[in-house]
Amino acid sequence: MDDRGQVKDSLLEDDRKLLQVVAQGDRDAFQKLYHRYYAKLSRFVFRITQRSDLVEEIVNDAMVVVWEKAASYNGTSKVSTWIFGIAYLKAIKSLQRWSRVNAPLDTDALQLDSLPDPDQQIPNIQLARDLQLMLTQLPAEQRAVIELTFYYGYSYQEISAIVGCPVNTVKTRMFHARRKLRKLLPDGIECPES
Repeated sequence: MDDRGQVKDSLLEDDRKLLQVVAQGDRDAFQKLYHRYYAKLSRFVFRITQRSDLVEEIVNDAMVVVWEKAASYNGTSKVSTWIFGIAYLKAIKSLQRWSRVNAPLDTDALQLDSLPDPDQQIPNIQLARDLQLMLTQLPAEQRAVIELTFYYGYSYQEISAIVGCPVNTVKTRMFHARRKLRKLLPDGIECPES
């Protein structure tokens, strides 16, 4: 096993230990877990909801559930899978509530990670922005599958646990998302395979 595999295994074990301590009511352990997941969950929730005004509330609601239900974590999935699943459910429920208002998408809030050499990266920045805008045209369930696969590296099995549906449903959502994205992509750009 290479160094990255060992670090990843160490983090997985650290997450389990942290959650066990959180289950005993340790606020310091919860704070550490919260800080470890806040940025990842915020990006994920924003990409699902496209509503920057809802992100903090949803992430906080999800982490409250983590605090309250830490003792119920049964270890059948990674801690991150369990936490992302809680955040996903909170995001979808919030999106359903707010979609009734029919508010426009917050496309101005789409943010990209800073790139090392912006002058050389302008075409990549534009492509990344275009892809983000294309993703907003997918239903939230399909967007979640794309995000969890390509941005977070989860397997279909893990995504199935996060979104609470069978693996075949995840595959179907991916199929339909790719098909829609292919229609939206400019000529000469291929839709990635997972």
